[in-house]
Amino acid sequence: MRIAFLLFLLIPCVVVADEPAGAIASPPKIDLNDHTDRQVIVDREPGQYLGHPTTCLLEDGKTMLCVYPKGHGRGPIVYKRSTDGGLTWSERLPTPDSWATSKEVPTLHRVVDAEGNKRIIMWSGLYPARLAVSEDDGASWSELKPAGDWGGIVVMGFVEALKTGQGNYLAMFHDDGRFFSKQPAKDNVRTFDLYKTFSSDGGLTWSTPESVYRSSEVHLCEPGCIRSPDGKTLAVLLRENARRKNSHVIFSSDEGKTWSEPRELPLALTGDRHCGKYSADGRLFISFRCNSPKPYAKSRTYEGDWVGWVGTWDDIANNQPGQYFVRLKDNTKGYDTAYPAVDVLPDDTFVVTTYGHWDQGKPPYILSTRFKLSELDALAREAE
Repeated sequence: MRIAFLLFLLIPCVVVADEPAGAIASPPKIDLNDHTDRQVIVDREPGQYLGHPTTCLLEDGKTMLCVYPKGHGRGPIVYKRSTDGGLTWSERLPTPDSWATSKEVPTLHRVVDAEGNKRIIMWSGLYPARLAVSEDDGASWSELKPAGDWGGIVVMGFVEALKTGQGNYLAMFHDDGRFFSKQPAKDNVRTFDLYKTFSSDGGLTWSTPESVYRSSEVHLCEPGCIRSPDGKTLAVLLRENARRKNSHVIFSSDEGKTWSEPRELPLALTGDRHCGKYSADGRLFISFRCNSPKPYAKSRTYEGDWVGWVGTWDDIANNQPGQYFVRLKDNTKGYDTAYPAVDVLPDDTFVVTTYGHWDQGKPPYILSTRFKLSELDALAREAE
């Protein structure tokens, strides 16, 4: 399905009030909900729930792959391709038979081995975590096969290339005791583990996961990774699923071997399933679902919507609120939206893609929106 995309918009942006009293100071807020000329429908099916997409932008800067389940996480995986940077999308493409058995959110990742062989891997979680591989940029795919005798939730939250050698990767996911092993844990208290696993062969095989952080009080999950501009530090942003605290961040300066103790992020970065990329000017855009600790849930602007944050690495490192808080689209049903994918085209256009209940009373569908940070700057100036 296609919607014409216009480079210049006449719709004004809206900058709204500050966060509730007691919250960490927050940046100005921009609302792009009504900027329909920025939006492209990737897929929609009457009466069918479509959710939780991820994308992969290839090196030509215009070919994008997208996968998502028919259902809330669990469901047959749908696969599409764009050859023009997400402006238009193919029909649904054929997939291996096992993709119809996916139990959880699929995630796509570009990986390269030590010999320079490029491949794309697709994860499907719960137990056992399974992996499909494409050696030809998504033209053909393997069946889903178990990666080991383990599983988890949102496998993988990210896959990050390491500086320890080409072909070396770090990935993270979480589990609450239900899916890590074949037999669910029988603990009376719900405990979350944040796990890390490594690959040294370009993503084909992965080490037995190790717990990075474990707690029954603070439920850290759905990791999203940002590398510092100098390349020396990894930051992982984390959802706090107990809703007792803000989202958290942990840091590593040794390529994921050890991690700092988690600390809270500002409210402006608090939510679920963070995914971010750098613009050419060095700023960050991070897309996520707006989901707040219980004290703020009823009064926070854009609660339950698809949102984004503009700021810098230093803002994250120094616990600063950032430059802008952006609503990308109003979600009309609770919190059921925004497992986001973020891509940056060669001209510095961000293409961000997710699902949501965009039409009142209708099932969710897959939508992308596109912008440059310079456009957000101009919109903010116009609204002053």
